[in-house]
This record gives sequence, structure tokens and C-alpha cells, in this order.
Amino acid sequence: MADAKQSKANRGGNPDPATNSSIDFFISYNGADKTWAEWIAWQLEVAGFSTILQAWDFRPGTNFVLKMQEASEKAERTIAVLSPNYLNADFTQPEWAAAFRRDPQGTKGILVPVMVRDCRQEFEGLWPQIIDINLVNLSEEVARKALLEGIESGRIKPK
Repeated sequence: MADAKQSKANRGGNPDPATNSSIDFFISYNGADKTWAEWIAWQLEVAGFSTILQAWDFRPGTNFVLKMQEASEKAERTIAVLSPNYLNADFTQPEWAAAFRRDPQGTKGILVPVMVRDCRQEFEGLWPQIIDINLVNLSEEVARKALLEGIESGRIKPK
């Protein structure tokens, strides 16, 4: 299970602007999966990670494209909330591609796909080779455990 990680995050789960610290996770999602994206961000922040999420962090009057660029640069890792809508959307592709570019072999775990609706039939190109965290049809508690274990680096050997 994930250990609490408050060193980078303030109590709200977001990086402290005074320290200009990086963000643990950028949550990339399609609008149809906003509820899932918020649930994922919530679980991560409760566990002590910092997140950036369009629904919570992109405020009126800001430039959407620049905020996406900033999120992709500052986040150590990107979670792609996978669904048929995500895979078929134009604007989500650059978000996951930026993370993939930083770690094309997947050795650093920068791109973390989290499947929330079955979309394996839509997998094309690189997607079939990238291991995902599958939350499809799981209870909330089992999904939370799968998410937090899935973001851990290294082995997940039972204790």
C-alpha cells in the first residue's frame, strides 16, 4: 500500500508554490470520465500525493493549453484515465504522448494507464504493450487498493 507522502504536498494535496516543488501526478482524462478522474485524484491526495487535475486546478481566465503544458512538465508521472472516450479523443493524445516521450521504455513508470471502462478493443499502436491498472467492475475499496498498489514502484510481494 502507498505510504503517506506529505513531504512534497501541503494539506490540500497540492504542491507548495513557495517551494516550487514538482507535482506527483498529472491526471489526464476525457470529460466523459471526469468523475473517475476526480475519484483517482482524491484517492491519491488522501494517500499524501500531490495531483493536478483540470477540473480542480484550471481556473477561469487561465490559458488551457499553457496549463496543460505546465502540468505535463511539472508532474513526475501522468495517469491516463483509460476509456473508449479517452482513446478516441483528440486532446488526450498529446497528454499521454508527452509522458511516453519522457519514458519510452517504461522503466521509470512515468505514464500510468488506469483503465476505468473496458477499452481493450480500442487499443491500437503502443497501448497493447503498456501494462495498465484495471479498475473495471471493481468495488470502491478493491479499486482503491489496486490504484495505490499499481502506482508503487518495485515489486508488490505480499507481506
